[in-house]
Amino acid sequence: DYELCEEWGHLYPVPREDLINLHREHLLHLLEVGDMEKALQLLQRIEEPGICLAISEQSLDQHPNLAASHFLADYLTAHFYANLTTSRRNEIQALYMGSKVLLTLPELSRVNYFHLSSKPLLMLEQLLMNMKVDWVAVAVQTLHQLLFGQEIGFTIEDIDNLLSKYAEKALNFPFALKEKRS
Repeated sequence: DYELCEEWGHLYPVPREDLINLHREHLLHLLEVGDMEKALQLLQRIEEPGICLAISEQSLDQHPNLAASHFLADYLTAHFYANLTTSRRNEIQALYMGSKVLLTLPELSRVNYFHLSSKPLLMLEQLLMNMKVDWVAVAVQTLHQLLFGQEIGFTIEDIDNLLSKYAEKALNFPFALKEKRS
């Protein structure tokens, strides 16, 4: 049905907003079923960059599943970096990094941290609080690779400070040890 509507739009004038809504719904459908190749083809078929940007941003704002969010954040960063405001750019890059970190976690555990996908530092802190040290190691390595040469509102130093803070708390003993007397 989406393809038929798209063909109809080529034959008859369709208001811009209706065209954006049609393509957004089609894109979200393709991403929901996991057909990233057709989703990319759909975005490439859209001739006007402004419409493509609007569709991609609106789709991302609908908070689709993890793979779809990752795809859209990557697409927006790759194709519309210069068209985005600094705050929007940071938000999208943080979502990209957060979704990348989520993809490193065991599949059954991702749902517990999905709500933090746009806040990688909070996700890292939550993993630390939940004592998921092995997962933290992979997440930190992933973030270090992604942050190299990027500016998105937090830095490698922020990650190191967070790790130091929790390492210090892990060594804090709330009571004094008593000497054993024989």
